[in-house]
Amino acid sequence: MRVLLRIRPALIAGVALALAVSGCSSSDSADSAGSGESPGGLSGKIVWADFGGPTNKARYAAYFDDFTKQTGVKVVSEVESDAVANTMLTGGKGAYDAIHVGLDTVYQHKANIAPLDPGVGRDTNLPANIRDYAFGTFYVGHVQAYLTATFPGGGPQTWADFFDVKKFPGKRGWMGSPGSYDSACEMAELASGVAPDKLYPLDFDLCTKKLNELRPNMVFYTSYPQIQQLLTSKTAAVVAGPSGQAFALKNQGLDVTISWNQAIVAPNVMTIPATAPDMKNIQALANVFNEPKRQAQFAKATGYGPGNPEAFTFMDDATKANIVNSPAHTQIVFQDSETRSKQGDDLLAWYTKWLAG
Repeated sequence: MRVLLRIRPALIAGVALALAVSGCSSSDSADSAGSGESPGGLSGKIVWADFGGPTNKARYAAYFDDFTKQTGVKVVSEVESDAVANTMLTGGKGAYDAIHVGLDTVYQHKANIAPLDPGVGRDTNLPANIRDYAFGTFYVGHVQAYLTATFPGGGPQTWADFFDVKKFPGKRGWMGSPGSYDSACEMAELASGVAPDKLYPLDFDLCTKKLNELRPNMVFYTSYPQIQQLLTSKTAAVVAGPSGQAFALKNQGLDVTISWNQAIVAPNVMTIPATAPDMKNIQALANVFNEPKRQAQFAKATGYGPGNPEAFTFMDDATKANIVNSPAHTQIVFQDSETRSKQGDDLLAWYTKWLAG
């Protein structure tokens, strides 16, 4: 995404932030007098690990900047290292206070993740059995997108359409690195006629067969920004991938169609490793992330859906139209993160093998 909308927070948001910070603190404000700490008993820093880019910038605008002004706690962002994240998620020590992961990873490593403090707001769009262990939720739509002019008579809508190169001619942009399998198997199953409520456990043999049918017409990308390049250069007629990439092109003024029919909704979250060095600070920041007005601001900047359903009340219709889990999108398909977590290693092994041919 190239353009970020920076919205000045209303006064009420500042008041809410102060309440959120003080409500999360286990220290008496009197204890911090003269200590150099903020009124909420906070000081120091937070090391935040995500994947950088426009999403990280949007987090500063919606969450970090005001939190730092209110508390004096600096949020230091680092591009997430798999080695550090994996060490901490398996119980080891590291520098990260918050790690950006898929919800299936939270299920997989729940034993080594710190639960949110009792006073921290929960993202109620998450399943009840995991919402204590994740915050900062944003919903990504794994969708198909194309330049509207590519199909003047109307383009593909379902995943069966995406795989139908006779009816909708042209190359298909597809995930080309092992770790970026996203919803590849779910897409293949839906294209094969599997009902949304029968997708799990994933059938790797079926997925392999279906992907092999399309493989001669695939153009692989190995980083998400390449999605935009494939579309604008017309190297691919249609691309499968995260909705935010197509949203970025719309933000640049291009006429892009995103099909929400059978869009696969995947929750991305932040999680706190049990060995986080700055536990008090990150719990306070986690509470700020639950504020619906701030989630709406983040959604408007990124096109990603909120974890707190109240955020939709602060969005205009134009913003909602680009949000995958908007109430108006009734034909979306939700990933089953808990079941996926049980197939996580097998899923990566399968896709790595399939890519290798």
